Amino acid sequence: MTGGLISEVRRSSMRSAASPAVRPARDHIPGEIGIWLFVAGDLLVFSAFFIVIALGYKTQIELFTQARATLDMWVGVLNTLFLLTGSWFVAKGVESCRETHGVSSHRYFALGILCGVLFVANKSFEWGLKISAGITPLTNDFFMYFFVFTGIHLVHVVVGLGVLLVARGVSRRPVLRAKDIRTVESAATFWHLIDLLWIVLFSMFYLL
Repeated sequence: MTGGLISEVRRSSMRSAASPAVRPARDHIPGEIGIWLFVAGDLLVFSAFFIVIALGYKTQIELFTQARATLDMWVGVLNTLFLLTGSWFVAKGVESCRETHGVSSHRYFALGILCGVLFVANKSFEWGLKISAGITPLTNDFFMYFFVFTGIHLVHVVVGLGVLLVARGVSRRPVLRAKDIRTVESAATFWHLIDLLWIVLFSMFYLL
């Protein structure tokens, strides 16, 4: 009887170890509260940036219109596609961690990271073309805003890549606890913030 009890305990332990993930409640707020406080603060700061750009258009409409026409629309469109695709992969990675936690979890994050790297490369290429043509932040107010604000966003992308690397590492663990799920959710929340900020910047610099 004692042997049977020991065997049952062992089987129970094995089932617990094989459990794919400890799923948080369906109605929980994704991620940690700290990431949402950061998102709120970052949105306030970027809102001030957007107001500055809009005022620039209002006070120097001819200069801003002419300068905007020198930007390559397709470079901006391609970067937008990179970030939107990356966000889709990251969302799928979080979903995989929550539901099945299969081998695809960390692969989704890896693909999201790849999209972010492509964004950085494409943005660097665009900057290189502008600088080689003699266009710098000192050229005029439009390009000062363009280099400074897209540069601040680029820093967010680089930090986001580091955050996604952490999420990918967590997603590779054989068993995910509720805390681990919150970690990957927080990483995804930050990455989606980067996506949102770029969409507004893209609209203001390339479309207005």
